[in-house]
Amino acid sequence: MRIQDWIGWTTRAVLSNRQRSFLTALGIAVGIAAVAMLTSIGEGVRVYMLESFSQFGTRIVSVTPGRATTKGMAGMLNSVRPLSLEDANALRLIPHVTSVVPLIRGSVRVEYNNLARDTQIQGVNHEGLEAWKITTSMGRFLPVDDDNNARNFVVLGAKLRKELFPVSSPLGQFVRVGGQRYRVIGVMQEKGNFLGVDLDDTVYIPIASAMQLLNREGLMQIDLMFTEATTSDEVSKRVKNILVPMHGKEDFTLFTQEDMLSSLDRILSIMTQAVAALGSIALLVGGVGVLTIMMVSLKERTGELGLLRALGCTRRQTLVMFLGEAIVLATLGGLAGLSLVIAIVLLCNFLAPGLPLVLQPLYLLGAWILSSAIGLLAGSYPAWQAAQLDPIEALRHD
Repeated sequence: MRIQDWIGWTTRAVLSNRQRSFLTALGIAVGIAAVAMLTSIGEGVRVYMLESFSQFGTRIVSVTPGRATTKGMAGMLNSVRPLSLEDANALRLIPHVTSVVPLIRGSVRVEYNNLARDTQIQGVNHEGLEAWKITTSMGRFLPVDDDNNARNFVVLGAKLRKELFPVSSPLGQFVRVGGQRYRVIGVMQEKGNFLGVDLDDTVYIPIASAMQLLNREGLMQIDLMFTEATTSDEVSKRVKNILVPMHGKEDFTLFTQEDMLSSLDRILSIMTQAVAALGSIALLVGGVGVLTIMMVSLKERTGELGLLRALGCTRRQTLVMFLGEAIVLATLGGLAGLSLVIAIVLLCNFLAPGLPLVLQPLYLLGAWILSSAIGLLAGSYPAWQAAQLDPIEALRHD
């Protein structure tokens, strides 16, 4: 059988009953659309989470008090020796480290005139601005001060500024933070939410002042930012070489941004694949539809197949003809489903750019190949039955 004859026979078979062919392709289209849409959502969530975690930089090593392998949790200030400002200053000696940011967090009450609000406080030093890739929209960040004799300066988050100073400028004004008087020297640019934490609803004060205000003896965390000239493993090794002699043992835990992002990427990729697998159930339903239609088509065309076999059509050619019809229906349905998903995602990105929807070409290609494979598998049994028909018995069918 010539290729043009095979194409003509397959085309006529698909177009002979357009309504049935349309419904069959629609079943595949819905299944493919479900798989592609779910993977787009999963990929969007993955990209969103990775961007959220990397917005503060990727070359970061964090030191927290306490060992993760001992009782308790790191960061709960329950180690033998808490992290101190002396530890942070000692870590500045590590080569290629550009910033060292001691950090402590807590909750305080911020007051201005008759307005008051309970908000998050972050005690940091002047290096937090560059290290965490944050910027001010007004004024400046905390200045370079002696850790043990810092001035009472405060930088407000964007939301806090709007609530305490809705009309006037806050620069130079005095607010009470935890009952103590602080001068406002800056306002942070809007940053949004991060893992459920509103980064705009916070105040920044010097680290030593925060330790005194919150009555803490140690730091919650020390962040080290380093250049591309070194690696996180090398920085971690040097941190241990410095802190272990100072503490007498390794009573701290190191976290690297690279390891965290890598683990997060693996987890979210597995989640995306699991979601795609769930969506494939709809494809199986579409495959059952193709199988049903092909079995019906086989019964309707038994006489035609008998005539073809009597004229010299081999079993292999008969098999290929039936498989071609199933594959064409599944492939067209897959293309329709992908086109629908692409249109929906592009429309959502235009109307609601905040939605985490990302088209991943690899997943789309895989979904289309999967639709063709479903058609191949669904059409295999009817095609095999068609190839096994006895020409004489098939001609008697009419």
